[in-house]
Order: sequence, then structure tokens, then C-alpha cells
Amino acid sequence: MLNYKQLHHFWTVARAGGIVRAAERSGLAPQTLSGQIATLETDLGVNLFKRQGRGLVLTETGRMVLDYAEEIFRLGNELEEALQSRATGRAVPFRVGIADVVPKAIAWLLLAPSMDLPEPMRIVCREGKFDALLGELAIHKLDVVLADSPLPPAMDVRGFSHALGESTIGFYAAPALAARLAGDFPAHLDGAPLLLPGVEASVRGPLLRWIEAAGLRPRIVGEFDDSALMRAFAEAGAGIFPSASLVGEQLCRQGGLVHLGDAKGVTETYYAISVERRLTHPAVRAISEGAHAKQNFA
Repeated sequence: MLNYKQLHHFWTVARAGGIVRAAERSGLAPQTLSGQIATLETDLGVNLFKRQGRGLVLTETGRMVLDYAEEIFRLGNELEEALQSRATGRAVPFRVGIADVVPKAIAWLLLAPSMDLPEPMRIVCREGKFDALLGELAIHKLDVVLADSPLPPAMDVRGFSHALGESTIGFYAAPALAARLAGDFPAHLDGAPLLLPGVEASVRGPLLRWIEAAGLRPRIVGEFDDSALMRAFAEAGAGIFPSASLVGEQLCRQGGLVHLGDAKGVTETYYAISVERRLTHPAVRAISEGAHAKQNFA
């Protein structure tokens, strides 16, 4: 039977980066922590740490155990928070980070199932740069991050990428601008004013390659990290706007835009990034199940 007190001591030492530092933070004697970890290693039959110079580093097995320990104690914190919320009648907070390149309409479509759970949720959305949000996720200030790309392999963040689905990319323009375009799609993009997502958007590269392969030379009149700002420029007639076809009907109905055509073969994939290997948070699970239930998603 796993001793969770010993596992917590291991988790504390691993996160602190050493026994002495962990002892200072926890108020326990270094000998106590060392003895507890030694007992845990004996019970598990593995080495969790190895000596490196004057310090300790995790073994490969130790890193695996740490991943599980992170998940175990995060779930424990969630349980306490959920019980406290239920006892006081408060809704359980669901903290979501949304990368600023993800269209707001897409974010709503993905998050909507979390609003219909039997246990009431109070959704707290934070929008920002992908890297900054991953840092918040790593220290458990966020429950999940929605992004247009998976967790970068070089990123020093423990997390798991869960693909939610994908959408084709279409081109949209204000009616006055669309009326001035000569010819058929995609030829009428040649020489036309074009708005592009910023360099951090995963769809930017495929879009530029599609434009080049089609032999088109549009005039790039704006680049935007924020998808909502790019849409506002498009609605004002500043340029043609590439966006997920999944929300194309909404763009035409609410934003008054005209659908010009789709970039064949260019898609945008959306991910939920969490610290969970297996999704257990009810709201995150609802997002994943809801996305895969939609016919528009792969």
C-alpha cells in the first residue's frame, strides 16, 4: 500500500530541488525527510534520486513518480476546494487560460459544455500569451489552457496536450470590400488587402504557404496577435480576414462579413493543455467530450 505521507515528502523535496531547501520550507528536519524518502524507495523497490555533485537529481523513475505525485496532490487540492465550495454554497471555480490567437467565438464553443454541468461552475478566463499561460498552468493557477498548438516539446512545463478538434480556414471580407474584388476565388485575393494572424499563430505558416502555392500576392496590410482585433479591422473593411470556417456563419450573420472561399488543405487544430495525463476535472472532461461530439470537429 502506497504511503501518501512519504510520497508527499518526496514531492516536497523534488519540487524544492533538494532536502535542505525542502526542510527549510516544511519545517521538518533534513534527517526526517531523508529517512522518509529512503523508506519510500525501499517500499517501491526503486531509486527516486541519484547523487550529482553535492546535490540530488531525480532518476528517470523519480521523474515518472513526480508526474503522478503532482496529479495526486493537485486532485487533493481540487477535492478540498470543491467540498468547501459545496459547504458554503459557492460555485466551484474553473480557471481557464485562453491563448490570444484563439478566436473568441471558438473559445466559447469549446467552453460552453462546462457551463451545463450538474455541479455549478464559476468560470474564470484569463487571456494572454501562450508561454505565460503555460507558466500559470505549471504552478496550478489555471486548470486548463486552450491553444492552437500542443505543448512545445522544449518547454520546461509538465503538461499534456489533448486535441479537441480542427476547423478549415476560410476568407471573409466586409461587403464593400468584397464587391470591389475582381474575378473568382482565390484569384481575386491577388493584390487585395489581407490581414494576417501574428507570428505566434500556428495557422500563419500554412496560410502563407497556401498563398504562395496558389501564385497569389496579396497586400498584407496588418498583422495581429489578437484575433478579436483582427476581426474588428475586417468588419471595418480594412482587409480580407482568414478565420476558422467553424464560426463562419456567425461571422457573416453577426459581423456582416461575406464568405469568399476556403483555403483548401489549411486547418487549425485546437488543444486543451492540462497537467493531467488523463482528464479528471469535470469541466475539462466536458470540454473534451463536447468538442468531439460536434460534427464540425475531427
